[in-house]
Amino acid sequence: MSPETKTSTEPNGRLRLDKWLWHARFFKTRSIATRFCLSGRLRVNGEPTGKAHYAARIGDVLTFAIGTEVRVIGILALGERRGPAPVAQELYEDLAPRPPRETAGADAAAVHEGREAGAGRPTKSERRAIDRLMDRD
Repeated sequence: MSPETKTSTEPNGRLRLDKWLWHARFFKTRSIATRFCLSGRLRVNGEPTGKAHYAARIGDVLTFAIGTEVRVIGILALGERRGPAPVAQELYEDLAPRPPRETAGADAAAVHEGREAGAGRPTKSERRAIDRLMDRD
């Protein structure tokens, strides 16, 4: 890590929680990060917090859900500004690595394996059979 990443202009080595989440690129804008903090869906060191102005410190552990996945993040550095993604990833450590995603093709094939008779629109072969039955050309 570069020395400028670990330092912060904030007093006592603390930084607002919403600002840190924005610096670490978990949220696109700081206002979205602030609203998320105020929603109460974030835990700091296991304790729920509803404050965007909570003073985040190096060593704090954040637990929160984004989408369908729960993230457990350890704060390694505070940072001075919102930088590029590789610099932002140096600010934290993922304590609960995400499981590997399954291939998208396998999921799509599983959905279309079959359907119950009479459910939904007829398939192309079923439509042709109906046309033959009805003597349509």
